[in-house]
Amino acid sequence: MNISSIWRKVRSQQAFCLAALLSVCLVFIGCSPAQSTGGNPVDPKLKEQVLQIIRENPQAILESVQAYQQQQQESLKAAQQSFFELMKSSPKSAIGDSPSTGAASQQIVLLEFSDFQCPFCAKAHDTVKQFMAKHQDKVTLAYKNFPLTSIHPQALPAAKAAWAAGQQGKFWEYYSALFEGQQQLGEDLYPAIAQKLNLNLDKFNTDRHIPAAETAIQKDVQLAQSLGIEGTPFFIMNGKTFSGAIELAEMENILASVSK
Repeated sequence: MNISSIWRKVRSQQAFCLAALLSVCLVFIGCSPAQSTGGNPVDPKLKEQVLQIIRENPQAILESVQAYQQQQQESLKAAQQSFFELMKSSPKSAIGDSPSTGAASQQIVLLEFSDFQCPFCAKAHDTVKQFMAKHQDKVTLAYKNFPLTSIHPQALPAAKAAWAAGQQGKFWEYYSALFEGQQQLGEDLYPAIAQKLNLNLDKFNTDRHIPAAETAIQKDVQLAQSLGIEGTPFFIMNGKTFSGAIELAEMENILASVSK
């Protein structure tokens, strides 16, 4: 099959055009690391042919990218809707193994996707604390880890420490202590908090380093990614989403809207 035939096939499958185009460019133009380290040399004529096809078909490329983006948006919307329905029909399944507190009825569930090193999450924590103090008989709060490890190097170690505290029934106390001591996150702080909470230090230090800790955290991360969550803090209350360092009044309004 010649390069023109390849291009016509790509155009007929617009949803995958961007990926196909990048593959063609990598193979024929020479961006592949394998080619830069001794692979077969690229035929200059073939390289120019590919570039000419790209130059002559900018609209097709744009349409393909737009179709791909629309497909992604529709898939994301479907995943979100499915999860929101799950929160209503089976809140226990939506919470999963995540630590939860508040109302046992789980009729109104507030999911918090957060990062212990995120300053906006620390600010939001103050609001969530006030909110739950007022509505713990009506609202179930569940915590989902979403450590932004590329910008917060202590987010994952802190999440593992909180998980380990949860194995001894002290997740929420540890959770609050991490946000309150956010400026001191690090290896000196984690056992210090555990000791203050009267945890078994040997068990705590073992648990935060076992594979199960990271597995639990990654399960939350995968859920966040499947829902298109990109930053923290992010909240879902019975299908209503909101994010950032939210004010108490706004959270109260959302509660009123989902209580109708």
